[in-house]
Amino acid sequence: MIWEVVMDKALSQSLEDYLEAIYIISLDNKVVRVKEVAGFLDVRTPSVVDAIGKLIENGLVNHEKYGYLDLSDEGNKLARMIHLKHEKICKFFKDVLMVSDEVSRKDACKIEHYISKETMNHMIGFIKFIESCPEGYPEWLKHFKYFLKHGKRPK
Repeated sequence: MIWEVVMDKALSQSLEDYLEAIYIISLDNKVVRVKEVAGFLDVRTPSVVDAIGKLIENGLVNHEKYGYLDLSDEGNKLARMIHLKHEKICKFFKDVLMVSDEVSRKDACKIEHYISKETMNHMIGFIKFIESCPEGYPEWLKHFKYFLKHGKRPK
């Protein structure tokens, strides 16, 4: 199986977004602050504080009052998996379905919370299949791109 679930805790879509935001911000910054998460998600600071409290209760985030946010080991694993799921869905939309970057990112953000393991496995497998084609970019995918642009099959 290509895709595995990291943990059994069920988080809301919103809490997954907060967890992923902390992870993404931490990729570029040594420390993560509440106000950075608020800016990243375009929400108010009290909303972040509330969500962080719930993530702390779940053992996913460490936070000293007025200090920096830090993902626990379990939180880091889950956040990485959420982010990877987002990236793989986005890649499928862009590279296979030829959806624009902006729309791919928005749709992936919505779908990542609800997609089944089976569907995720098949999407990743499909991308790997295409990338492993010995002849390179498959001709049928070129035809699909043409079809999207012109509304008909190439001659």
